[in-house]
Amino acid sequence: MADLFTVKDKVVLVSGGAKGIGKMISTGFVQAGAKVYISSRDAASCDKAAEELTKLGPGTCHSIPADLSKYDGVEGLVKELSKREKHLNILVNNAGNNWGAPLEEYPDAAWNRVLTLNLQRVFTLTQKLVPLLLASLPAGSPEDGPWADPARIINIGSVDGIRVPSLETYAYSSSKAALHQLSRVLAAQLGRRGITSNTLACGPFESKMMAATLAAARDSIVGGVPLGRIGSPSDVAGACIFLSSKAGAYVNGATIALDGGSLVGGKL
Repeated sequence: MADLFTVKDKVVLVSGGAKGIGKMISTGFVQAGAKVYISSRDAASCDKAAEELTKLGPGTCHSIPADLSKYDGVEGLVKELSKREKHLNILVNNAGNNWGAPLEEYPDAAWNRVLTLNLQRVFTLTQKLVPLLLASLPAGSPEDGPWADPARIINIGSVDGIRVPSLETYAYSSSKAALHQLSRVLAAQLGRRGITSNTLACGPFESKMMAATLAAARDSIVGGVPLGRIGSPSDVAGACIFLSSKAGAYVNGATIALDGGSLVGGKL
């Protein structure tokens, strides 16, 4: 059982892996000895993060900048990754954005921007990477399993895709609810082929997306978390490593609330 939680030498791709929750996840995998690729449209930040994390070790981190909101950007990322690797063990779909505005002012453009990156391109990237994920399965594996060590897809969702958010983030919360369902559909279809798909419905973490909200209402947000704190890098990295290791090999189609209990901490 010594290797129950190991991901050493596994090949990982984290979209949006240079900042925020994505960087927390990338850091955890590198510290666990994995070979991690990160992608972001901000090439400078992507390259800087890859250099920083490789120095941290003992795993390595590699930058493939790409604008994942665009179909061509996804194709370019997959093409480049396929040049460098013969297989992919773990795909973490983390890249996303948000848009908040009052109902009467909520722009139509917000829906296109948020749904494209948070949902449509998650499907596109996953679809394009299925061959590399399948290539990670043991040689000679039967097409119908059984799968002791499947390839993994981890989708970074949100508690706002489960509950009604207090902020007016119509497109964001809708996109995350849809992402949770997409993950379940992928679990059913790809699980038969040796690829699991699970979702982490994240609560409040220290990230750029949450920065303004935490600055304005940290005490209130923390007060709604039964564990009494904001999520830490080790929380989300640990959950991803669990799902990617032998310990999580039988988890498929799950939506795991990674929120300190905020979903069950409602007050009358």
